Amino acid sequence: YIGKFVTQELIKRGYNVVAFSREKAGIKGKLGKDDIVKDFAGATCRFGDVSSLDSIRNVAFQEHIDVVVSCLASRTGGKKDSWAIDYQATKNVLDVAREKGASHFVLLSAICVQKPTLEFQKAKLKLEADLAAAGDITYSIVRPTAFFKSVAGQIELVKQGKPYVMFGDGQLASCKPISESDLANFISDCISETDKVNKILPIGGPGKAYSAKEQADMLFRITGQPTNYFPVPVALMDGIIGMLDFFAKFFPAQFEDAAEFGRIGKYYAVESMLVWDPVKQVYLEDATPSYGKDTLEAFFTKAVKEGLAGQELGDQAVFGVNE
Repeated sequence: YIGKFVTQELIKRGYNVVAFSREKAGIKGKLGKDDIVKDFAGATCRFGDVSSLDSIRNVAFQEHIDVVVSCLASRTGGKKDSWAIDYQATKNVLDVAREKGASHFVLLSAICVQKPTLEFQKAKLKLEADLAAAGDITYSIVRPTAFFKSVAGQIELVKQGKPYVMFGDGQLASCKPISESDLANFISDCISETDKVNKILPIGGPGKAYSAKEQADMLFRITGQPTNYFPVPVALMDGIIGMLDFFAKFFPAQFEDAAEFGRIGKYYAVESMLVWDPVKQVYLEDATPSYGKDTLEAFFTKAVKEGLAGQELGDQAVFGVNE
């Protein structure tokens, strides 16, 4: 998803880009080879499997490369998928990059790894540690806050006059969402700007941090709909997770990932996507860097008027809306 925007930005900047992709990409694999080649006009497109060292070695990186930008991420955050993609597949890319003489590796990670309780967070952190310890390659680890796409799930519901679903009072957590194009610009900057070398780089969009309630109020104002909240007790989520964990002991194939998805949902409901101070045990809005020009309000306004084409949520869709 973000890799598409990064690739297009690197092409725009004049880099000699090799884009390595699955043969079926995009939300739910809807894009085929021809679509990908069209999207990445100006780049050399190659297709293969990031879980295969041979595919990366012999297809993706056929020649010497200078810099690798990895935007790999598991689709759902399930346990096996997280370790297969967020860790092992990304590690495969790193290992072959070092073999082929790459001098710099830009890794798209996530700001939520600061307080790791979920499998995908642990997988990302292990990869971050491997990259930092490699020694023969420099790195930039980019940890963005929420994407615009990840806070867009209820726009259509609010437009229809339905309530905005939030946990508790809607002020348990906040984030500084960043647009795809702004994040792609920042990631691309990591290739040429020396102050981003061998750094972990948290990054958010411009402006203040918004709680769920503040996002809801913004949507009500933009759509002209009356305020209408549907608060969900966090304890309800705890009960559901506990039940799924119980069944997972007996039927792991059916319930293990479902329990993990519940934990992911709760995490985003109660933990802010901001820089975490481990000493004071608080999230710090002012310490979370702002970058770019695209504001959340402008995004919401455009999405309300024009829809969410290109922002399909896939497995992250709320109640099946905008899949």
